[in-house]
Amino acid sequence: MNDSAPSAAVSPESTADQAVSPLRVVVAKPGLDGHDRGAKVVARALRDAGMEVIYTGLHQTPAQIVEAAIQEDADAIGMSVLSGAHMTLFAEVMKLLAAKDAEDIVVFGGGIIPEEDIPALEGLGVATVFTPGATTTDIVEWTRTHVGGVTAEG
Repeated sequence: MNDSAPSAAVSPESTADQAVSPLRVVVAKPGLDGHDRGAKVVARALRDAGMEVIYTGLHQTPAQIVEAAIQEDADAIGMSVLSGAHMTLFAEVMKLLAAKDAEDIVVFGGGIIPEEDIPALEGLGVATVFTPGATTTDIVEWTRTHVGGVTAEG
């Protein structure tokens, strides 16, 4: 290890569990959706805010996303879904996290998700859903506030 490396800035909410480590976020594009511009913009914004971002690329299965998050010791998974398969994809990710005893990984999402589906997603354990019009500032601030050291209710 390089002990002379500068410490990353960490929000007060995350200092207890994170010490000097930046938040680690897996940004994922599940399913058949091939449009990843939004996911890449969010990934870049999180990275520019000092977080470590692992972008999975297109066409990932829920199992691949969960495995990447566990292998990368991620604090959160951010999923972008534009295909209309959000209920199935988020449900499977949440189920796999539970099966792997990794429910401490915060899951949030964004994309073309109808407002009426958001309560059901939250009922599955999805922490929040960003819909079109959400700014990268909103996403960065939410992530800083709700990921790392904040335990999920439930």
